[in-house]
Amino acid sequence: MADPRIIDIELDERTILWRSADIEQERRIAIFDLIEGNHFAPQKQHPDSYAGPYRLALSVEEGRLAMQIKREDGTPLEAHILGMGRFRRPIRDYFAICDSYFQAIRQATPQQIETVDMARRGIHNEAAELLRERLAGKIDVDFDTARRLFTLICVLHIKG
Repeated sequence: MADPRIIDIELDERTILWRSADIEQERRIAIFDLIEGNHFAPQKQHPDSYAGPYRLALSVEEGRLAMQIKREDGTPLEAHILGMGRFRRPIRDYFAICDSYFQAIRQATPQQIETVDMARRGIHNEAAELLRERLAGKIDVDFDTARRLFTLICVLHIKG
């Protein structure tokens, strides 16, 4: 019976040089929310008809996103490599707006915080749609799953 969802996610900690408390909190929330509810369905048919649940390992290697998909028991199933060129600007913009958001939380008015948060959500939503486009034909993900995966991709790109 198909169970197209992620049950565990692992980030390659070797690629992460530094995280602020705010970013660490974003990472924890993204992983928690992702595990609680997601749709993740690789489109490749496997000889034994395995269709989930999945363990996912994310890493960045030579500027490309590596997605290692494993079976529930941890045995490798398939891997996908995505070029990150089209994500550079959304990642940069997302970091910039997140910095503004975290500063606003500490010292801005509620209206200013709401304005910055709306901009942050807009960038995040556009990047999630881009990720869904890039995964089309390889992995079917819903919008919320794509948003959370984009957050984790950003965490992997922190260089200090």
